[in-house]
Amino acid sequence: MAAARPLTAVERILARTSGAASVRPGDIVVCAADRAVLLETLFMPNSLNWRDPLVVAAPERALIVFDHAVPAPSAAEAGAMTRARAFAERFGIEKVDVGGHGISHQIVAERGLARPGELLLCSDSHTCASGAFNCAARGVGGLELLQVVCTGGTWFVVQPTIRVELSGALPVGCEGKDAFLALAARFGSADNCNLEFTGPGVTGLSLHDRRTIATQCAEVNAEFVLFPCDDVVRNTLAALGVHEGGRPGGFTPAVADPGAEYAATWALDLSTVVPQVATPGAVVGNVIAAADAGNVQLDQCFVGSCANGHLEDFAVAAALLRGRHVATGTRLIVTPASQQVFLDAVRAGYVAEIMAAGGVVTPSTCGACFGYHMGVLGDGETCLTASTRNFKGRMGSPDAQVWLGSTRTVVASAIAGRIVDPRTVDAAAGASAAGASAAGQGARVT
Repeated sequence: MAAARPLTAVERILARTSGAASVRPGDIVVCAADRAVLLETLFMPNSLNWRDPLVVAAPERALIVFDHAVPAPSAAEAGAMTRARAFAERFGIEKVDVGGHGISHQIVAERGLARPGELLLCSDSHTCASGAFNCAARGVGGLELLQVVCTGGTWFVVQPTIRVELSGALPVGCEGKDAFLALAARFGSADNCNLEFTGPGVTGLSLHDRRTIATQCAEVNAEFVLFPCDDVVRNTLAALGVHEGGRPGGFTPAVADPGAEYAATWALDLSTVVPQVATPGAVVGNVIAAADAGNVQLDQCFVGSCANGHLEDFAVAAALLRGRHVATGTRLIVTPASQQVFLDAVRAGYVAEIMAAGGVVTPSTCGACFGYHMGVLGDGETCLTASTRNFKGRMGSPDAQVWLGSTRTVVASAIAGRIVDPRTVDAAAGASAAGASAAGQGARVT
């Protein structure tokens, strides 16, 4: 009998959920989802992405999160949430309006619903955020998610996997966003490939930075994104009452076999990373050092989204703004990724610090990230954002310019009124921000 083919970590999850002994790139597999996350956007009137189903295969595996447009900015969004609640009641879905409201990827993280070795599907393209938890997670189309809800699963083509080898440690003044942008600048797109992060550099990355990096990998077109399940992940989940130990009830991490085949290796020494920004239009092919941006005057600076609406982002923003003020003519908008993040930021005093410096803090939502409400850009405006995307028209007017950078870069630039390297902020403030960020990383996932 031939020896079993060594599997990558992603292949291991696809094999388990499809019931296959082994898989390889090019195979078509039908996989049972461990978790299906529905958003209120699927229930919008006249949506082409939804049909009322006759059956829900596994209501205990489904949850409904209201995240893109909350609180409802119009009657249409309010109606969508009404329909979603009725749908949940009809089919016995108990996890509905989870978290009050907040971004779905944050909600599943802080509720321990993104688990190592599992398959999680949602209709949002940044579902790969849960890859930080060793969870194979990805966005699918609305009709495909309906198929998942009705049948319990869907099909995938097994794609090749790229190994991302991280070494070193991020310098002071740099964040996970900078590491991602450095990867995008050096290696470009990962079209039709999975990304598996490994190497000694992963150990030194906070879960916050890993989540930012995993989320942003949607911008290099990765299929699945996976970080290892180490003590950082195990301890975080244990604090949430979720433990390793096999199914049912626990989780089994996905680990690559020795000798697993990778399509390529991307190697990055984190110690070489400097603050980065992506220029308007895209990420791939558009990354430069923040110091090289030139005299880019800013109308708006935004901190939020699934990538950077965490408690640690509030900590950094508050520390940098302490004793300072947002520049005249520039507005700073900060949006928490969940109600829990908002509450924790209020208790820690971060919200007061941000508002005292002239920043605006909004309710938790996707909001300005995708140009829907609470921060839409007008014609000719320029924004530096710590959210996920910067393509034309992403945050409002197609005549607006959207730059992408880390929370630290965005807040430092809000103070200056133009794009700056955040390391130009004095050393005392930088050290204070680093300490505040570390203090924000406790048992609660933020």
